[in-house]
Amino acid sequence: MVAQIARRRFSIDEYHQMVATGIISSIDRVELINGEVIEMSPIGRKHAATVARLDKLWQQRLGNRVLIWVQNPVYLSNTSEPQPDLALLKPRDDFYISALPTPQDILLVVEVADSTISYDREVKMALYSAAGITEAWLFDLNKQSIEAYTKPGKIGYKQIRRFEQGDIFAILAFPDFSFSWTDVFGLEA
Repeated sequence: MVAQIARRRFSIDEYHQMVATGIISSIDRVELINGEVIEMSPIGRKHAATVARLDKLWQQRLGNRVLIWVQNPVYLSNTSEPQPDLALLKPRDDFYISALPTPQDILLVVEVADSTISYDREVKMALYSAAGITEAWLFDLNKQSIEAYTKPGKIGYKQIRRFEQGDIFAILAFPDFSFSWTDVFGLEA
């Protein structure tokens, strides 16, 4: 007989209370995923450079058409407040001080991964899809590829495209702005 291990799931309010009371400190790298407090991996050099490169590229090309949300939380449900590496948000005058961005505010969400690629692909992409986020990108730093997820459904995205060296692609929300693999990875073709 296999014993079932009981798990205690937390709501957003309980999660925020843990932060307010110091159970979770401001230096802890954690996020709430499906009611579980998940420790995030340390950010490595390649990961940091990729996030910085995308941030700068999108600031230059998209300007005031978006608000670039870098490694900040987004509200997906009462049990999930992930911190994607980047999100392109609909601009808002208050810069989301009154409430965190929700799926309706998110034009694109991006995860950059090397050691967490399986987790990001299987858990985070499913989470974003179930929340109805229109488009998500997963940067696989090991394979130097980009997976673009579109057409969200309850059990996952229905369309996945993979971009590699030499490919040109666009963000669904901005089809008039194309990017090359080299633009976003910053490596010589």
